[in-house]
Amino acid sequence: MKKLLLFILAGFINAAQAQDISLYEKKLYISGNDTMPYRLLLPVDFDASKKYPLVFFLHGAGERGNDNEKQLVHGAKLFLQEEVRTKYPAIVVFPQCAENSFWSNVGFKMDNGQRAFLFQEAGEPTPAMKLAQELLSSLMKTYPVAKRQVYVGGLSMGGMGTFEIVRRNPKLFAAAIPICGGGNTATALSLKKTKWWVFHGGKDDVVPPLLSEEMVQALKKVKAAVKFTLYPNANHNSWDAAFAEPDLLSWLFAQKK
Repeated sequence: MKKLLLFILAGFINAAQAQDISLYEKKLYISGNDTMPYRLLLPVDFDASKKYPLVFFLHGAGERGNDNEKQLVHGAKLFLQEEVRTKYPAIVVFPQCAENSFWSNVGFKMDNGQRAFLFQEAGEPTPAMKLAQELLSSLMKTYPVAKRQVYVGGLSMGGMGTFEIVRRNPKLFAAAIPICGGGNTATALSLKKTKWWVFHGGKDDVVPPLLSEEMVQALKKVKAAVKFTLYPNANHNSWDAAFAEPDLLSWLFAQKK
């Protein structure tokens, strides 16, 4: 009997979790022959006459595809918490990058048996970045967005994309939270008008923590407002610790252009 009750309880919990994730509406952004799936979470008791902050979150390489599901694996539940939705009503968007694309315009090479990242300083955006920027522009025209409170974040590939999308839109974002990402240090001046909280795991063996450390130093040199949290014992999944930061959302939503 006890096992049966536990099984029923687990079923209820799983059903509740599934229902929660389904609050992110499935959407498609279509531009010519290209399509970008995305999920959209509107505030509780959404009122089109009010202005809301917008959070744009870029997933990692493992969540690429076109199922409009995988991009919610990391981070989506943070914004579903009842306390968060009550305290920080916001429009939250998780776009999905195609399997054959990448958020950031970055190349790779092997260096002493390890993968090295070659971030471009300029150049055309990847197809995914182009669509993401178009989607963001469309969202800001369609929904009542508080233009002084547009935020971007991302993890791994999405952390790299965070640095790049801010560089390509230097006057747009009030704050950015790249997790285990990286970028081209030569672009720091174009990142200066955004406030930053950068995260990385000290034992990350996928994306070296040096990439975040160098970006933080470059941001400091141009006198940008930047915080850096290095988790000494965390590997690549430093997003778990970042999402658990008690001041993360209070800091984020306090930032305004």
